[in-house]
Amino acid sequence: MVSVFWKALKEKQKQEYEKREIEEIKLKLQDEMVIFDDELSAKQIRNIEAELKVKILDRTSLILDIFAMRAQTANAKTQVELAQYKYMLPRLQRLWTHLERQGGGSGAGGGKGSVGLRGPGETQLEMDRRIILNRMSLLKERLAEIDKQKSTQRKNRGRMIRVALVGYTNVGKSTLMNLLSKSEVFAENKLFATLDTTVRKVIIENLPFLLTDTVGFIRKLPTDLVDSFKSTLDEVREADLLIHVVDISHPDFEEQISVVDKTIADLGAGGKPTMIVFNKIDAYTYIEKAEDDLTPKTRENITLEELMKTWMAKLNDNCIFISAREKINMDELKTIIYNKVRELHVQKYPYNDFLYQTYDEE
Repeated sequence: MVSVFWKALKEKQKQEYEKREIEEIKLKLQDEMVIFDDELSAKQIRNIEAELKVKILDRTSLILDIFAMRAQTANAKTQVELAQYKYMLPRLQRLWTHLERQGGGSGAGGGKGSVGLRGPGETQLEMDRRIILNRMSLLKERLAEIDKQKSTQRKNRGRMIRVALVGYTNVGKSTLMNLLSKSEVFAENKLFATLDTTVRKVIIENLPFLLTDTVGFIRKLPTDLVDSFKSTLDEVREADLLIHVVDISHPDFEEQISVVDKTIADLGAGGKPTMIVFNKIDAYTYIEKAEDDLTPKTRENITLEELMKTWMAKLNDNCIFISAREKINMDELKTIIYNKVRELHVQKYPYNDFLYQTYDEE
């Protein structure tokens, strides 16, 4: 087993770490790996590895590794591979420290700084850099073609409202997608189970619309991944309605809401009509306070009913509490989505082209 020691990073001159921080990690270090909850430069990784004598991973490297394991389609694999190369390129030098440039020797011309001082390490470094740059250029061309295809697909989807499921990773978006669309999108209780955008046509009563399942967001999402997943995230930018799915059973769900809201704003999709769906109410737990305990309530002492009242008042009832797994309040959710999509449909397509006719039963 490899223990993971998460360490909040402190910046000092040129992002160098204080000795006491490294010593603190040494005291808690038991196994063969340390993972930092932030992105490290090549110099930082090299210096910390030399000090701790163990493998060092930063947050970006870990997330990229998870994405690489989850990628199933050619589209997702291309996006992840490009992000990996972008991350790797400025860090190539640390892979060739055993073949670094020779210094101070005499080359063909003799003397310090003369010709012939290039060591095999720099030669290999330059070769690898050229290979990676060529590969990145090819991947960018593929992604440009993918973007073009995705854009054409979006234009050909007809006169229907587009609804996108957004939220933190592992909150139940794909499970909800399956229930609403009666499809079989891959859903599992793990981080980033979904990397590919899935679009399904959904019909509630007489109203058809397009429902999109998107890749989950996460705190401090690496910039390279955001850039590489442009075609996927364009689904969020072009949606008419965002359904923000939240795992209310998670102790930090409020922070996750803030992370998703900020990510949506950074993508240029802020200000869109949005509703919040609090999922996993079946998994919500709390600790009841003793009657003689006069200390103020903390987050873990709040009941689900109290939480529901607070958020419904805060969001002017623009939210609903459900369990996608146990199918709790699903009919109520469908009614809310129907009303919101119908309102948007009438505004965007006033001639009502695609509303199916319904007939009253006698």
